[in-house]
Amino acid sequence: MATGRRVIGIEAAAAAALADRIDETFAGATRTLLGCTGRVIVTGMGKSGHVGNKIAATLASTGTPAFFVHPGEASHGDLGMITAADVVIALSYSGETAEVLTLLAPLARIGTPIIALTGRPTSTLARHAEVHLDVSVSQEACPLELAPTASTTATLVMGDALAIALLEAREFTVEDFARSHPGGSLGRRLLLTVADLMHTGDALPLVPHDAGLRAALLEMTAKGLGMTGVVDGDGALLGVFTDGDLRRTLDRDIDIKQAVIADHMTVSPKTVTADILAAEAVHVLETHRIGGGGLIVVDDAHRPVGALNMQDLLRAGVL
Repeated sequence: MATGRRVIGIEAAAAAALADRIDETFAGATRTLLGCTGRVIVTGMGKSGHVGNKIAATLASTGTPAFFVHPGEASHGDLGMITAADVVIALSYSGETAEVLTLLAPLARIGTPIIALTGRPTSTLARHAEVHLDVSVSQEACPLELAPTASTTATLVMGDALAIALLEAREFTVEDFARSHPGGSLGRRLLLTVADLMHTGDALPLVPHDAGLRAALLEMTAKGLGMTGVVDGDGALLGVFTDGDLRRTLDRDIDIKQAVIADHMTVSPKTVTADILAAEAVHVLETHRIGGGGLIVVDDAHRPVGALNMQDLLRAGVL
């Protein structure tokens, strides 16, 4: 327990120390990245490479197109991925990693600017970079001072600082984030519309206003949505009949064979349009406590064009 607390304390101090280094040099690095008309390429060897992969992924998901290139592979053909329009972020705590230094001359010939993150401002990598960001730490959390620990944390934090500074400078929105995360819950909430989920055509439960209650029950059973819309002669929605309406109707001890649906439907039910987000439909269902039933989707003329219920939203992962 004491060791765990000590490690966390050392790494937290290493991250906190970076705040004093967020200066004009950091701003210059951000401006260089903002001005990039190609892609941001992140490279690093060993543990720095693992951190670089994460930095590249964070940049890419927050509005700055980026990918990771292994420095060893770069020297054997992957340099072809890099152009003069790109910017390279090179990670090496010592600033002397051979595989990374090997890239300096080829990148200079291409004309690709380098932003270096090292722990040694006087290192070869730092001296050959257009911009150098200092990620030095006073000590590693490893008691042997061998395993990169606090230094990799500091490098990762500096990468996150760059990514978020760029995100804000680009005015990157929640919707932008969702577009790059369509498989996540946020993407589903912000990208799926009612039109993507609703039942249409023959799957849409509808009966005319003069239909009998028995016909409405058969329609509800056939379509399996726990409800049916009720329309007038022009096809406009007049009401809805749900499982809840059925229970309330049966409590009145009526003759089901003689009952007409218009006398027992819910008049002027809550509806939605097909173009709204599915998450907004969830809000309508929750606000109006439409738990067991669902929603009829209508067009501008208030004619039903679709229907959906809570189960549809649950299956889509919107809830």
